[in-house]
Amino acid sequence: MRLARVALLVAAFVAAVVVCPSSAPGEASGQERIALRVEIDGAIGPASARQFEEALAVAAERNADVLILQMNTPGGLATSMREMIADILASPVPVIGYVAPAGGHAASAGTYILYATHVAAMAPGTNLGAATPVELGGPLPSFPDGDDKNDGTGPEAGKDRKNAAGPPPAGDAMTAKVTNDAVALIRSLAELRGRNADWGEKAVREAASLSANAALQEHVVDFVARDTAELLQLADGRTVEVAGRKEALATKGLPVETLEPGWLIRLLAVITDPNIAVILMLIGVYGLVFEFTSPGAVAPGVIGTICLLLGLYALNLLPINYAGLALLLLGIIFLVVEVFNPTVVLGLGGVAAFMLGAAMLLKTEGPGFEMSWTVIGIAAALTLGLALLTGSYLWAARKNVPRVGAQAMQGLPAKILDWEGGEGHVLARGERWRAKADEPLAVGDSVEVADVRGLVLTIRRRNAGGDGARQ
Repeated sequence: MRLARVALLVAAFVAAVVVCPSSAPGEASGQERIALRVEIDGAIGPASARQFEEALAVAAERNADVLILQMNTPGGLATSMREMIADILASPVPVIGYVAPAGGHAASAGTYILYATHVAAMAPGTNLGAATPVELGGPLPSFPDGDDKNDGTGPEAGKDRKNAAGPPPAGDAMTAKVTNDAVALIRSLAELRGRNADWGEKAVREAASLSANAALQEHVVDFVARDTAELLQLADGRTVEVAGRKEALATKGLPVETLEPGWLIRLLAVITDPNIAVILMLIGVYGLVFEFTSPGAVAPGVIGTICLLLGLYALNLLPINYAGLALLLLGIIFLVVEVFNPTVVLGLGGVAAFMLGAAMLLKTEGPGFEMSWTVIGIAAALTLGLALLTGSYLWAARKNVPRVGAQAMQGLPAKILDWEGGEGHVLARGERWRAKADEPLAVGDSVEVADVRGLVLTIRRRNAGGDGARQ
């Protein structure tokens, strides 16, 4: 009996070992295969980078076969572009870059991102390129004697350009540094994915562009697809390197699910516009000013705090120049002070600081992330107008006769009710007050209030003809 039990246990163990491995593939094969799609429509910025990062996380969590990055973008910020490229290179899920729909483009930052994807495709009627860093704000450096380059031919062949030309101007040197850095990035991506590195460099240095069919002929993209179904069909069977390993794509006929951006991404896309961020800061500052000047209103303080925090959060996500931000805030402070102490000088200085700060605010600019002088000019004019209008009311109010407090009682007529030894009681404004005087007075004398100390009035004899001067 004991041997029979041992034999049964051994048989059960062997069966478990045999059945468990064989059941794993069945479970894996039973898992739903899917292709996820994320659409970037507009400028590449913090919201785009956040949306793509979340899409990659969802794709990895759901073990998606591929993630389709559909782009229609004029470009954007270099910082956000590099974040997206780093996410693609580290992704455990293959990323298919797809420029669509027809009429769309992947310019500037979009070209770099397309080069980084594991598979690159375009829809008919689209284009890509023009990848010169637009934030440089000037032409590429030129060489002396009218020659843009010394290519080793002609009368300048064999000469050392460095010794002949001397050091380039600071602006040209910075332009060359940023351009060379962009060239190195796009060439490294092209070499990694086996794409045309020479044309990539041309897109950076000369702002070259290509149509979909021309990009296919130049080996910039892998194929041209009319729609997502054809895209997955043409990508099927291709071998790509994902996270350091070779992987053959099996994408034909996969169902496609589009990942929609959440409310936070949509909000981020709005507030990271630098013009919106500056307007939010203005609303925030003036909301707090109104709350401090009129305690208990609540609404200006709540709205102002929310807007100020949103504006500062948006600027924190953008590549800003802190000297520009300091000038912007200094201009707002000057304009706020102008409201309470009208001097004109502070108002004009505040506008000047505000405009200079707005011009210097961004370190780099890209498509969709430029400061609008129209918006800044209107904001500065409205702010200055509000400061001058409020200041004029305050200035006029200072000239008016006080209506409350001790100052308002000075000069008011009073009637002596009883008097003895330099003090007594008087009737002023229908109220009985304790009073004193530095001169002899008696009941029935015409007096007025000279000063108020606590709850005691100092009174004096009124001049002839003074009755009725203050009511």
